[in-house]
Amino acid sequence: MKKSAYFALCALAPLMLATEAAAQESVLAAAPATVEELVVSGPIVFRNRTEDAVPTLSYDLEYFQRFEPLTAGDAMKRVPSVAFLSDILESDGARLRGLDPGYTQILINGERVPGAGVDRSFFVDRIPAELIERIEVVRSASANRSGDAMAGALNIVLRDGYSLDGGYLRAGGILLDDKRVRETVGGVFAGAVGPGRLLVGANIQGRRNPKRKMSYRYDEPGGKLVDIETQTDTRNGTDYSVNASYDVEMEGAKLQLTGYFVRTDRRQDEDSIEYRAGRVQPADLLTLNDNNVDILTDNWTVGAKYVREMLGGKTKFKVGYAVLDDDQDEVEEEYEYLRDSNPFPEDDRFTGDLTFTKLKDKEFSAEVSHTLPVAAGELEFGVSYVDKDRDTSITTDRNRITIPNAPAARPTLPGAYGPFLPEAGGLNAIEERRIDPYVMFSAEAERLKWQAGLRWETTETTITDETAPAAERRTKNDYKVLLPSASFRYSLSETDRLSVSAARTVRRPNFNYISPATLEAELGDNDFLGNPDLKPETAWGVDVGVERRLGSRGVAGVNVFYRSVKDLIEIANTGEEGSEGEGTFVLTPRNAGDGKVWGIEFDLSTPLTSVGLPNTGVFLNYSWLDSDVNDEFGSRRFNDQAKYVLNVGFIHDLPEWGAAFGATYRKQGDAYGRMVGEEVTTKYGADLEVFVEKRFGDRFVLRLTGSNLLDSSKDETFNKFNTIADQIDRSFDEYELESETAGPVFQLVGRMTF
Repeated sequence: MKKSAYFALCALAPLMLATEAAAQESVLAAAPATVEELVVSGPIVFRNRTEDAVPTLSYDLEYFQRFEPLTAGDAMKRVPSVAFLSDILESDGARLRGLDPGYTQILINGERVPGAGVDRSFFVDRIPAELIERIEVVRSASANRSGDAMAGALNIVLRDGYSLDGGYLRAGGILLDDKRVRETVGGVFAGAVGPGRLLVGANIQGRRNPKRKMSYRYDEPGGKLVDIETQTDTRNGTDYSVNASYDVEMEGAKLQLTGYFVRTDRRQDEDSIEYRAGRVQPADLLTLNDNNVDILTDNWTVGAKYVREMLGGKTKFKVGYAVLDDDQDEVEEEYEYLRDSNPFPEDDRFTGDLTFTKLKDKEFSAEVSHTLPVAAGELEFGVSYVDKDRDTSITTDRNRITIPNAPAARPTLPGAYGPFLPEAGGLNAIEERRIDPYVMFSAEAERLKWQAGLRWETTETTITDETAPAAERRTKNDYKVLLPSASFRYSLSETDRLSVSAARTVRRPNFNYISPATLEAELGDNDFLGNPDLKPETAWGVDVGVERRLGSRGVAGVNVFYRSVKDLIEIANTGEEGSEGEGTFVLTPRNAGDGKVWGIEFDLSTPLTSVGLPNTGVFLNYSWLDSDVNDEFGSRRFNDQAKYVLNVGFIHDLPEWGAAFGATYRKQGDAYGRMVGEEVTTKYGADLEVFVEKRFGDRFVLRLTGSNLLDSSKDETFNKFNTIADQIDRSFDEYELESETAGPVFQLVGRMTF
């Protein structure tokens, strides 16, 4: 990877020199919008109607900004078909069309970014909303983009030097349900510097999420209550971000240099108490548990794009280098009291686990492409290269002490832990190399715009796992996938248009699935063995949509989609007996299944001018989602896919008072997931958010927002089993009902332009 870094620096150097040489011939683009227009006095903003052949929905930051989202994830909650399976007040792993985050391609400025998830997913709550210019929902694939977008892609476009002119400061406070206040402060500046335009932004965001959980555990549904658990879960920290871009337009050429850095510094503090038979009193105390996780995550990316007219067309050069550095230190300490038949303190003990998780994912990318005018349209061809190195280290130690007397204080110190040994599968390195050539043809007639292309993705993967048997520690897996795609858009009238897209996409295996280590009693009492020979899942998909322009600013659309997934990765039984003895097995992932995903998506975004309310804008999107896959227990939906996602809201502007107010309501359908040893049903309550703002002149706006005003809850039902036979026979190990709640959050923010 060092060579790749040197290559990146060498590639950037001549581009910077080219900027200097062409400075005298610089011609800047059309004037960007002023900060007053975007930040203070702008009109109600609706969904953009894009001109892409590939069906794409585009939402500017101003579409979300009046509700003051903290992160990109908070903003994505309001776009069609995006669901989350996160804790209350958290929006981390985006699930486009309700599918696992690994099926959704997250892009930043059109480029893939490495994520901490073993399913290759990127947590969108790591990107502050202040960095965003717009969010695009790309429903289908095209040949000039990476094909790992089975559910679609969410493209986070960051502000650049041409997105605004001037600067603004943002400051405020967030009042949480536990009466704590966290700070938010930031600023952005954009303007002409030298031959180009520079944008610089910085943001400090206090984060806090105090939640409460209650669990009731039974021996089976409708059976005897065994115990209950009360828990507080507080996540407290600070996010820091800096972003910059420098754009230069020259005669016959364009150059863009970009970079951003985001640091997440967070502590998760979970304290829980278990009581026997549901009696919440000291005499029935079973356990006290203290679980703390310190998280420090850095994401940073630098990149350059240079476009030049040459060779009868336009040639584009892109290079990028992205790093994710994630350190998590977790300690879980538990005092046992009445867990067994012997009362405390005769035969009970203290148990402590201290685990260090370190993950570093480095990704270098480069692409060269050329667009050439031909008789009927444009021919684009190119090749992209990706070099990924992912190193994981998970080491842990368990400390057990028999308690002779009731503990007056924690009996351990940090020095009491050690030595630290790697967990099974917790010491590995994955190297992935991709070379993806593509060709794409596009054309436009009077009413028709279309494109079609082929992408050939080749992947070479080397897995080194130090915890696997010596003969299996280093394995390789290579595969190649051909990905055709085609899209067209046809104007039925001046206001209506039809779009149709078809594409083949791919999903590469989870990192933890390809590591050749055995995890004992990982799935119930069954062992889990990784499979480095896994091939990727592939899917043929189609999207058909109709869109209508409503007046000069409104738009409404309906879209139907279908995906047919092949080589679905499912957990299979090897037939070998597991480490827990008779009735347990060694399970492994295999390309053993097929699946189908389908749904209908509707969205509306329009002012109510036709009914005499030009200063009122309404927003509505509803997605009905369904799927089918067969595992060894029968038919089910794709794991944890929400049945529907609903968003509805309005904004009303009072121009004569320099004020505005609005509200949004969001509801997500139930989700069900099934794997060996556990089945989970998740239900979310509705979420209501409101805002009120007052503008003072042209340069200052004060905004009060409230979220989670309905005290939304996350309710989960767990069916737990020890063996596959138990799960088939419905012989329960445990049946658990868990509810997580959090209170309202209020935010007061002022923005001043300069």
